[in-house]
Amino acid sequence: MARTNSREPGDPWAAALRLLTRRDYGTAELRRRLLLKGFAAEAADAAVARAIALGYLDDARHVEQLSRSLVTSGRAAGPRLLMELRRRGLPEELIHAAATEQRDAGSEDEALRNLIARRFPGFDYAAASDRERRRAVMFLQRRGFPLDRILNELKRTDS
Repeated sequence: MARTNSREPGDPWAAALRLLTRRDYGTAELRRRLLLKGFAAEAADAAVARAIALGYLDDARHVEQLSRSLVTSGRAAGPRLLMELRRRGLPEELIHAAATEQRDAGSEDEALRNLIARRFPGFDYAAASDRERRRAVMFLQRRGFPLDRILNELKRTDS
């Protein structure tokens, strides 16, 4: 019989599996979600430990996939990428390793070019008004791209 309007949280392992089927989580983020659902700290820790033991939860994999996704989509780069990963409670050493990997692979430069092409198609820096220039530069800076790279990319004439 299905539960309806029950106040008791149920099985933390089942709740963890439901969460993990939707998307990947870091250990701290999954634990926090289980606690918010009303599970005791010990039960949440046991569910997280079981997920780690079975390989369903891996912070290194999660950081790598999340950082790649944020950079390639153009949603975060540089300091913004670090902030987004820290906000999710991921281990600091994994955050720095993933950010360095994205920067060294040239992913940020490619993401910047793709984002400009997608968000500002046909943008001509020389013909744009000061307002249009500021709008484009500020948008890209909020995403974490460095000003020198933004200006170099916007001023390119070979696109």
